[in-house]
Amino acid sequence: METTIRPVLTDTAPSLTLMDRCDSCGAQAFIRATMPSGTQLLVCGHHGTAHRPALVAAGALLHDETDRLTVARESGFG
Repeated sequence: METTIRPVLTDTAPSLTLMDRCDSCGAQAFIRATMPSGTQLLVCGHHGTAHRPALVAAGALLHDETDRLTVARESGFG
């Protein structure tokens, strides 16, 4: 069974900030999952990776800013 990620366009979704925290562990959130009901879940990179298949299977739209983690590492800030 192939899963398809349906991302939210970043120009219509507000960027996540340092104040946005993972609903699972409290770390900085880098992924916003919007469920078909409209409920939003915020998750860190770790929990986003772990729960991505289930979120996609549930029909969530994903706004993924985990690329910011790579930029931070490459610039020496992480």
